Formats: sequence, structure tokens, C-alpha cells
Amino acid sequence: MPLNRLWSLSSSERTRRALDAALVRLQANAPDDAERLAAIAALVTWLRPRRLRRLDEACDRLRMLTERMREDAAARAAVRNALLWLIFEKQPLRLLSDSGILTGESFFGGLWRRFWQGRLLPEALDPAQLKDVVSLLFTRDDDYCWVEGISDADWVAFLDALDWSAAGTVQGARMPLQILEALLIVSYRIAALGLEPELVRNYPDIERYESPFLTQNVEMRSFIDERQRAFAEKRAPQIDDRHLLVLLDQCEEIVAKVRKQAAQTGASVSLTVLLVRLTQNIERLKLLLELLEERPVHELNVLRVRFFKQVVRAENTRHSIGELWRRTVELLATRITQNAGKAGEHYVTTTRKEYFEMLRSALGAGMIVPLMAMIKIALGSEPHAPIVAALLYSLNYGLGFVLIYLLHFTIATKQPAMTASYLASCLAAAENRSARIQIGADLIVRTLRSQFVAIVGNVVPAFVLPVLIATAIYLNTGAHYLDRQTAEKLLLDQHPVQSLAWLHAAIAGVFLFLAGLISGYFDNKAVYNRIPQRILQLRWLTRLLGRARSERLARYVENNLGGLAGNFFFGCMLGSAGTLGFILGLPIDIRHVTFSSAFLGYSIVALEGAVAPGTVAMAIVGVVGIGLINLFVSFSLAFFVALRAQKVSLGDRRALVREVVNRFWREPRAFFLPPREPAPAPDAGVARGES
Repeated sequence: MPLNRLWSLSSSERTRRALDAALVRLQANAPDDAERLAAIAALVTWLRPRRLRRLDEACDRLRMLTERMREDAAARAAVRNALLWLIFEKQPLRLLSDSGILTGESFFGGLWRRFWQGRLLPEALDPAQLKDVVSLLFTRDDDYCWVEGISDADWVAFLDALDWSAAGTVQGARMPLQILEALLIVSYRIAALGLEPELVRNYPDIERYESPFLTQNVEMRSFIDERQRAFAEKRAPQIDDRHLLVLLDQCEEIVAKVRKQAAQTGASVSLTVLLVRLTQNIERLKLLLELLEERPVHELNVLRVRFFKQVVRAENTRHSIGELWRRTVELLATRITQNAGKAGEHYVTTTRKEYFEMLRSALGAGMIVPLMAMIKIALGSEPHAPIVAALLYSLNYGLGFVLIYLLHFTIATKQPAMTASYLASCLAAAENRSARIQIGADLIVRTLRSQFVAIVGNVVPAFVLPVLIATAIYLNTGAHYLDRQTAEKLLLDQHPVQSLAWLHAAIAGVFLFLAGLISGYFDNKAVYNRIPQRILQLRWLTRLLGRARSERLARYVENNLGGLAGNFFFGCMLGSAGTLGFILGLPIDIRHVTFSSAFLGYSIVALEGAVAPGTVAMAIVGVVGIGLINLFVSFSLAFFVALRAQKVSLGDRRALVREVVNRFWREPRAFFLPPREPAPAPDAGVARGES
């Protein structure tokens, strides 16, 4: 027999012996609660795979346990009694009403709680609470991964094999009462959330008409009272939950309307959190009602598995800083990227006319950047205190980018943060997976094509104009605009090996991404806080400009506040990065492809061919790399956040990348030039030769 076969048999035998030991420990039925809990934890430890990647190991072990439950009556009774002991002897109320429900804590409050309770001084777990018992059994932070990795069908098969009918109904009398208590708590919570001023402000009809958030609580109290009386009198309840479910559906309709309205009128993060909490509580209420119904054991087991997976994930991640960050990013991105996505539509070209309009817009920006680069060089030639230097550089960059925006010109590297959000929103709106992939691939091709022409439009004048300006200064004054030392330093700053140019390009890409988020945030703020309407209420402004001009100003602010703020703050980030690095003693700086192109042009003229061709070639390679890194980092970060906000699955992302690569191999020209527009159809009369 081969050695690997022997090893497989011995490994299987060891697994079976470990299972036998865990079941024997359960069958001992220790009188001490701690020992009994430890015996159940030993069975969970046996189920846990040795490595998280080996989910098939956990699946095989659960199937082995299920088969053992079917064959061994004593082991089946021991496992069933252990689970019943957990459910009926521990307090389940907090688990039923709170576990997995988003709290109203702020980001920094949640961060401090997780850092303090999860890292420095963990909170004391109460073995009497079923919610804490889940943490005592599933002790690893990643246990939810293998629990969710096992299919629902396998978990349901395990519960079915336990033969719950053999347990009797004596202990089961307590659980429906606990579910009724949890229903009342969640119902009161929904009623309170439905009265939040933030929700009423966005849906005033709640005040005009009878609120379903309040009505469901009245109906819930009647429902619970009747259930408790029926339980005490040992009769069938005379009230069902159909009317209650109708009211909950009405609550969900209001949440959907507010969410849809917020996409047009803006929303705060607090409103987003409120809507998520309402949705989660309504779903929990429906799940508890389903668990309370009289239904076949198999159907109940399906519901129990769904709830079990939610609880394990919630308890594993309640102290996770990463989970807090993920949740916060989704909440922020959901609000910010919707507005950024609307702006991004204007940065994606389709026709040749739009393509060449983008080129003209980029050429205009490329003509302004050399002037900003000249001012930057002039400011750097004089010594300044670090804070003063940061202020001057920030004003130069910030006001320059605002000027470019006001003139309707385009900076290529500013596009990705907007176009990524637009792309993600289009993916989420697709009807099915196939349509999602095709629409996404089309948009990515159009986006890359637009990026290409914008970069060409920025870089060409940003390099050519400095060469012409520096040459004209030399011919008229006999002296170069840059001294040799400054020129050599600027050239070295673009070198991909002898400097940190590409690292600094990545930092600039992060700033570009943040600028896109800032633009979306202020676009949302302008609408949600009704800034245009508040501008029109300024009497002094109306007297100064007149009513018509004030209205035009208000409309302009509504449509452009995000763009102005994003450009200005992006300039401030670029201008202060070097000073921040100097203060912290870290290699923090920025490299932006248009400015690097301008600095390269000024430096080449100042050095008058005294520099080696290889050095110039490496500087050109550095500038090309800077542009690619600017775009890649900013687009990747923005696309990642937008996909998280739209909850596009990882599988769809991979399929989308494969489709884009296949299209590049089939038709690379489409990534750089738009297809020719089809000729208009000839008039019917002309086609027949009629005059």
C-alpha cells in the first residue's frame, strides 16, 4: 500500500479518535457548568479546521459528525442535550435582540472601545449570557469564516440528524417567551428610530399621516399579549402576524423611499447609519416572527442556521478594528460615491466628438500647469519657515487647480476618483451578472481611452511650454531661468531609481483619491444642507447682486461646490505634503505627472545638453512611471471603495478584469481611439433618387 494512502488512513483514524474523545466528554454530563461548557468547546475545536484555507476539512468533519449522530443514539442524545442546555439554561435575550445589529456609536467611539476592550483590557464574558457563550465557544476572530464556509445544507442536515422530537416539550416552553420579549425590545427600537428627526426631516409624511413605525409597536403589543395569554391558557392564539408583517413592509417602503430620495437630495452619514439600523432591526423582527411560528422542524432548522451564522460573525467581529473600518468605509462610500458617480459620467467619453473635446480640455489644463510650476520654483528659491512654505505652496496649487476647474479644463489624474464611482454605480444597476460584466467592460474601455487622451493633452503642453518659455527667457536675457544646481535637482527628483519619485507618485495618487471623496462629500453637503436655498435667504447678497444673479450663484454653488472644494483641498494636500514629511522626519512628498513634465522641460533647457542622454532618458521613464502610478493608485482606491459601497462581489470583479484583458487582446485600438461613428442612414427619398 502506498505511503500516502497509509498516511491518509492514519489521519482519518486520528480524526475519528478525536471525535470519540469529544463525544465521550459530552456524554459524561458533568454537573459543573464550566466543565460542561468546556466539553462543548472541545467539540467546536474538533470541527475547526487546522488552517483557515482548508474549508473542505471543516465540511468533511461536520459530515462525519452528522453521520455519527444518525448511527449512535447515545452520542446523538449527548449532543442534543448539550445544545438544549445552552439554549434553555443560558439567557438568550441579548443574543436574540442585539447580536448582529448595528449600534449608534461613532467611528472614534467604536475605535476606542475596540482598542480598549478588544486589545488592552478585554471585557469580562458572562457565562450566564448566551451571547457571551458564543464568544467562549468560537474563540478565534476568524471562526465565522469556516462557519460560513460550510454550506447551509450541511448545517441543516446536522440539526435534522439530532432528532429534536425525542427531546420532549418541557424545556422548550421557555424559548417562545424569550422570543416574545426580544420581539418587544426590537419593536420599541424600531418605533424610536422611526421618530428620529433625521428621518422625519427626509420624509415629512411620517408626521402628516399615521406612522407605521409607531403602529407596528401597537400591533406588536397586542400580538405579544395574545400569545402570552394563549400560552398560559394552553390554547391556540387567536391573532396571527399577517397585519404585523404588512406594517413592517410599510416601514421598509419608507426606508426605501428615503434612501432613493437621498440619492438626489443628499444625505448625512448619520442618516445612512439610521437607515441601516432600521433595516437590520426590521429584518431581525421578521426572523424572530418566523422562529415563533409553528412549522416543520426542517424549516425551523433552516432559519436557525441562518441566524446562527449571523450571530457567530457578529460576535467574532464585535472587537475587530478591521470590521469597524470596513463598515465605516461602506457607510461613507454609499453616500459620497453616489454624488461622485454623477460627476464621473462627464469624464467618460463615448463618441469621437467627446473624445476630442476631452483632448482640448486637457490641453487647456496642460497650458496652465507650467505657470503653476514656475511659481512653485520661484517660491522655493527663497527660504521660508516650514509652515509658511506649506501655506504658499498650498495656495499656489489650490488656486491653480480651482482656476483650471473654473475654465472647464481637465486634469487627467483628477478623473479616476470620479469615473470609478460612476463605473461601480453602473455595475450595481445591471440586471444580471452577464450584463454587469459586459457593461463594466465597456465602461472601463471608455474610461481608459478617456484617461489616455487626457494624459496626452496634459503632458504635451506641460513639457513643450516650459521648453519654449525657458528658451525664450534665455534668448532675451542671456541667462537661464533655472540655475544649474536647481535644474540638476529637479531632474534627479524624477529619476525612478536614484530618487523616491515613484513612491511619492503613489502618495499623490492617495491624495487624488481623497480629493475625489472630498468632491463627493461637498456635492452631497450642498444638496443635503440646502446651501443654495440658504444663500438665497441672505438679504445683503440679494441687495448687492440682485435676485437673478443671486439665483444663478446659488445654482452654481449647488452644481459646483464639490468640484471647487475637491480641487482646492487637493492643492492643499500637494502643497503641504513635503512640509509634513519634513516635520515628521519621513520621506513624504508628492510627484504629479503634469508638474514633473513641466520640471523636466525647464531642467533640460537649463542644462544646455550638459547632461548625459541616459540621465534624460531615465528621467523620462520616471515621468511616465509617475503618471501611471498616479492613475493606478487613485483609480484602484476609488474603485475599491465604490465597489464596497455598491456591494459588487469579488467574483464579478475577477470576471470583469478577465473580460477587459480579453478585449485588449482582441481590439487594442479601442483602448486608445474611439470607434468611427456610423454614417447616418440616407434619406428614403434620396435613396430612391427623388429630388
